[in-house]
Amino acid sequence: MIFPDFENIDIIDLIRKQYDPLAEFVRPHITIVFPFDSELSNEELEHILDVRLKDMEPFHLELRGFSKHSDRFGNYLFLNLTRGSEIVEKIHDELYSNEFKMYCSDFDYVPHMTVGKLASVSEMDEAYDKIKNRKDTFVTTVDKISVEMIGSNDESIIIIEKWIRQGKV
Repeated sequence: MIFPDFENIDIIDLIRKQYDPLAEFVRPHITIVFPFDSELSNEELEHILDVRLKDMEPFHLELRGFSKHSDRFGNYLFLNLTRGSEIVEKIHDELYSNEFKMYCSDFDYVPHMTVGKLASVSEMDEAYDKIKNRKDTFVTTVDKISVEMIGSNDESIIIIEKWIRQGKV
């Protein structure tokens, strides 16, 4: 996951507080690899990141604009990546093409930040209508990738943080 730091993150927090049931359990983030049950140790996960991200440089992200998405998992509001999405997608593809291939699902990955999960399409549409015209821009430099474990109360527990510096993680 990427847990970006934005100067104006309070705007995202307010939107998530209204529409995202996980807002109090996990900070705003961009998921690179979706949760799965793994028998890999933290050391093995860390080694995988070392190998797969060895040539990674810090990169810029920009998020702006909202979209909505419904699938078999729910009805979502997304904050769209307008810069850096190709790098996030490359990391996702690299991990799912190798060690996490068995966990790859059949949907197209579109880098985004989830800011809402609604119970119905009509609730999603109503929430989207309230935020779709916002003009906020969120900018940051990504210099670390995190691995999260989901605790027994759905809380986020960061178990690994890989810093990206000068081409080495």
